[in-house]
Amino acid sequence: MGGIVVIGGGTGSFTVLKGLKRYTNDLTAIVSMFDSGGSTGKLRDELGYLPTGDVRRCILALAPEDSNTDLLRSLMSYRFEAGKGLNGHSMGNLLLTALKEITGDEVLAIERLSKLLGLKGKVLPVTIDNSQLNAVLENGEIIRGETNIDIPKHDGKLRINKVFIHPPANALIDAIDAIRNAEKIVIGPGDLFTSIIPNFLVKGIPEAIKESKAKKIFVCNVMTKHGETNNFKASDFLKALETYLGENSIEIMLCNTELGNQDLLKKYSEENAFPVEIDFENLSKVKLVTEDLLNNSEIIRHDSMKLAKVILDL
Repeated sequence: MGGIVVIGGGTGSFTVLKGLKRYTNDLTAIVSMFDSGGSTGKLRDELGYLPTGDVRRCILALAPEDSNTDLLRSLMSYRFEAGKGLNGHSMGNLLLTALKEITGDEVLAIERLSKLLGLKGKVLPVTIDNSQLNAVLENGEIIRGETNIDIPKHDGKLRINKVFIHPPANALIDAIDAIRNAEKIVIGPGDLFTSIIPNFLVKGIPEAIKESKAKKIFVCNVMTKHGETNNFKASDFLKALETYLGENSIEIMLCNTELGNQDLLKKYSEENAFPVEIDFENLSKVKLVTEDLLNNSEIIRHDSMKLAKVILDL
């Protein structure tokens, strides 16, 4: 056994990977690919390719930050802001699309770009099957498409009852093997229903997590998100994961204790986002680790180095 597997997508996985790469190269990011908006959404609609936005972020997180990769990392991060055709597109997404055209294989395209950057670890899509993410609200209404769930284009007062993908998808074999052989599996942080849970909707992933002898660690979100996790406490995040992974599937849970400054919190409250309350009385079945995990920026989110140190010390 060995290595750390990080399961998620988006900014959350970026943050965890960016910290962990300072200490180890034995890292594998497993990323959901169900985005339906922005640059990747356009490429998906026009060319039929799987959305690579979160893959691109994880590649950037694991890339060494030195003069040899400065130019390519800058290109990967660049987003066009003019022109009818290019406006809104990320250069990184276009690079991955071009490499898919050249290689004829999406996984190989990711590998080629990773090799160019000298990645400290590897990035794997959870599946290469083309499937759509959908959500069922508590009133039975179905929201179709990741972007429509994420924005959200529905009444944020209604809770999401469950999410599902259609058509069904099978996990990438390499992703299953990485999970089975991991020493630690880190789930989250990230948007619960659009970044984290979609990975568990893919056939083979929940089974591999259950079979793995790795320590299963969940990094709880710092803030709630309007339309996805309204009024969620820490135990609600755990219950949501267990719905898809099974009871007692998480052994360790990391929760942030620092609230941040009041001016920042006020800005978030105007968007109906609030600090996640740690309801200790409902979390007795997991090993709970509570620390100041917050960064010091103008955006409330986890600090990559604080997270890495806690995860490695577990």
